[in-house]
Amino acid sequence: MGGRVSRVARTWTAVFGVALGVSLLLPPAPAAAHNSLTGSDPRDGARVAAAPARIELRFLAKPDPATTKITLTGPDNVAALGGTPSFSGSRVSVPFKPGRAGLYIVGYQLASSDGHPVSGQIRFTLTTGTPAEPPASAGTDPTAPASPPAASSPPAAAGPVDTSPPVAARPAAGESGDGPAGWLWALGGLVLLGALVAGVLLRRRSARG
Repeated sequence: MGGRVSRVARTWTAVFGVALGVSLLLPPAPAAAHNSLTGSDPRDGARVAAAPARIELRFLAKPDPATTKITLTGPDNVAALGGTPSFSGSRVSVPFKPGRAGLYIVGYQLASSDGHPVSGQIRFTLTTGTPAEPPASAGTDPTAPASPPAASSPPAAAGPVDTSPPVAARPAAGESGDGPAGWLWALGGLVLLGALVAGVLLRRRSARG
């Protein structure tokens, strides 16, 4: 009887030992349906001299593009997202549009398969910024205000305007307002009157004779 109990005990001990060994060899199962960030490039807190073309986020499970939101901002909260993020398995590639040097923040928000929201951010510092574009010349900048027109020079001062009538039409001193024509008419009238008087006198003499 005692031998049988001993054999049963040894059998169960062996079974538990095998089960324990198998459980130790298996990888730990992730939390059911809960997603999380496992890494990024650049990594969180990194200092980067050369701006990458894209920023990569790696998650524990495949994120759903329909419920995943990615933001990317730079110094002074200026948007630095260079396009639409692309999804490949559990990786998300974010186009980067670098600006001036400073701190950049990549924010993410997604939903796990059980509906539990997952959000977070990574931060990295760009030590060498992109130089600003030189301003366009004033002649080619359509938004530059037009230069004020040059002040026109004042017209030359005109001399006093002569409003007197022309010399030819101005009557000479001592002449009547009728001019030479008036004198001619007066002289003709005197000659005619003299001729009439002479004719009358001649008729009277003829009548007396």
